[in-house]
Amino acid sequence: MEPHLYNVDITWSKDRQGEMSSPELSTTVEIATPPQFPKGVEGIWSPEHLFTSAVASCLMTTFLSIAENSKLEFTGFTCKSHGKLEQIEGKFLMTEVILEPTVTIANESDREKAERVLQKSEQHCLISNSIKSKVTMKTTIVTL
Repeated sequence: MEPHLYNVDITWSKDRQGEMSSPELSTTVEIATPPQFPKGVEGIWSPEHLFTSAVASCLMTTFLSIAENSKLEFTGFTCKSHGKLEQIEGKFLMTEVILEPTVTIANESDREKAERVLQKSEQHCLISNSIKSKVTMKTTIVTL
C-alpha cells in the first residue's frame, strides 16, 4: 500500500484560540487551550479532546470494517472515551485513553461474535497502535 497523507492547517485567531481546517474537508473546527491551563478556554475543542477522539473514532471505524467483514449484524455503536493527562518528570503526557464502546445487537446469539469483533478492532486500530498511551477498553454488549 502506498503511504497516505492527511493535511491539517492550524491558524491562530486570538488569545489561546485558533481554527483547524483541511484542504480535503469542508468544515473547520475551533480549537483552544483547555480550561485546566492558564488562559484556557471552556467550551472549545482542545488538543487533548482531539487526541482522545482520534483513538475513539478510530476504534469505531475499525469496528465498522471488521463487523462488515465478519458479517456481524448490529443495530448500534457508541463509544464514550476518557483521555488522562498527567505530568510525569516535568512533561505533560496523555498517559491513558479509556474506551467504553457499547454495541447493540438484535440477537443474543451474536454476543460472542460482537465481543470478538470489538477485541479485533482494538488490536487493529491504527491510532491506538501509533501512540505511547495505554489504551484500556471496557465493552458493553446490549441486546434489543
